[in-house]
Amino acid sequence: MRSYGPAALRVCVGAVFLVHGAQKLFGLLGGPGIAGSAKLLASYGLPYSTPLAVALGLAEFGGGVLLILGTATLWVSLVLLLELGFTIWKVHYPHGFTLTGGLTPGAGHQGDLHVVLIGSLVCLLLGGPGAFSIDERRSANAEAQARGRARMRKV
Repeated sequence: MRSYGPAALRVCVGAVFLVHGAQKLFGLLGGPGIAGSAKLLASYGLPYSTPLAVALGLAEFGGGVLLILGTATLWVSLVLLLELGFTIWKVHYPHGFTLTGGLTPGAGHQGDLHVVLIGSLVCLLLGGPGAFSIDERRSANAEAQARGRARMRKV
């Protein structure tokens, strides 16, 4: 039986990261774009804010695409976990766990969303990408298994 639960989780989490990355990189859907992201990162006292904004945007956008496709799920999950840990540490930790300040900028942020995303990425990291993924297809390749090269864990 193919595992459809991880596949649904993978696509949903990938979509969240894809949209957030598009906001950071391209300013889509009301996002700040690279300039606004760099300004925000500089306001947190981080050096090299423009390259950091590009790196974070690429990690989220590219990671979202790769998660939706189900390729390199292990490595993408690790990179996005590091990015979320960094975001919680620098942005959300000082404001608390929930949206305490309403929607007022700088008055509190939704750290709880990031905790849910971390839990989801850990599930994908430990359980694999599920059905309809490139990773699953590569691990199920009979020729690769015969040669002992199946590097992905089939769930």
